[in-house]
Amino acid sequence: MTNDDLPIGRRVARWRVRRSMTQQMLADRLRRSKSWVDKIERGARTLDRYSVIQELAHVLRVDPEVLLGQPRSTPAGTPDGVDEIRAALARYDIPQAPPQTDELRRQVGHAWLTYQHAHYGQLTRVVPGLLDAAQAAQSRELLVQAYRITSSLLVKLGEADLAWLAADRAMSTAGDDPALAASATISVAQALRAQNRDRLALAALLPAANRVLPPATQHGDQEVCGASGDQSCRKPLDHGGGSGGEGQGEHRGRAVGGTLLVQAALAAAGCGEYRRADELTHRAAGIAGSLRGYDDTHRTSFGQVAVELARILVATQRGDAAEALRRHSAVVRREGWRRLPAEYRGAYLVDVARAYLQMGDLRGAARALVDADSVAPAEVRCRPLARTVIADVARAQPASAGVARLATVVGLTR
Repeated sequence: MTNDDLPIGRRVARWRVRRSMTQQMLADRLRRSKSWVDKIERGARTLDRYSVIQELAHVLRVDPEVLLGQPRSTPAGTPDGVDEIRAALARYDIPQAPPQTDELRRQVGHAWLTYQHAHYGQLTRVVPGLLDAAQAAQSRELLVQAYRITSSLLVKLGEADLAWLAADRAMSTAGDDPALAASATISVAQALRAQNRDRLALAALLPAANRVLPPATQHGDQEVCGASGDQSCRKPLDHGGGSGGEGQGEHRGRAVGGTLLVQAALAAAGCGEYRRADELTHRAAGIAGSLRGYDDTHRTSFGQVAVELARILVATQRGDAAEALRRHSAVVRREGWRRLPAEYRGAYLVDVARAYLQMGDLRGAARALVDADSVAPAEVRCRPLARTVIADVARAQPASAGVARLATVVGLTR
């Protein structure tokens, strides 16, 4: 077991021994009883007040983060480099020789993995060169992916306008390729939703979903044609449950289509169209249930757990926090949850923290934020949205140790 895996009481005991202190000596310096120190070290007493942890750290001559098992290895704040990304997007004449397609594909794949692991600082440094290389290459597919990576990163960094520009470039580059255009629409919608333009996002998402998901005569999910909550056409969608002869390409198209529906559900909820949002998540669930293993070429992370997370966020938007949290406690125990990328889980947990706040459950909100920081530190420490949630939870008195630490790390307290 590493030091980071130890309970906080065990770490206190280790540092006490390193400082050549007995339990009585530590108790005297803290003006507490030896019994109190013994219970802390055995884990019989919870150490959940940051002020007490600070006091212990001062006596043991270590940083509080060391006792908490999370040394300051991840810098807080938005990473530098947005200006370099903006400059790369502004370059239209790329003088360099085009790279080899295989090498560029490797770079794009590495950039996607970096994003999914929520290493945003590292990705910020990589993206300008990736954009230059992709623009010089003769691969429409890889250029669309480069623009999508850029847009997704910029959404995380709170640069929604610039994210929309990158997503729009992806859409223009996709041209008449239906699969590429559908994947680019995901990025367009995420950028629009980050600007609180949910109705525009919904208007983009629904036609794209209907284009990529072919109609058929089986199953009960309906093709939704309009962007408003009042108009729909009644064409059921094919879920591939009949012949069993569909290929990987069709599966990939359905994964993209399912993601478009999930995004549309979230946009509908943002517009207050909760019935439409429920219909869309139901439809997406049917598609997720028809997928039996597919190559996630477009990095959608689509599946049954992704649909369930969308249902939880829709319930939160609707104000039904109790239902959201009931579903949340079940979904995080599923195997599919652990398979989602760190970025996906971290972002979702920040949203769940807001649901706990709706219910006035500050302890639950704090726990979700700490869990998010454990899963994907940059989701909490780099995103402006997360800072707002941390500030709301940290205002509670007394703040939990975990949230007080996060507030300090992101610069909300001194």
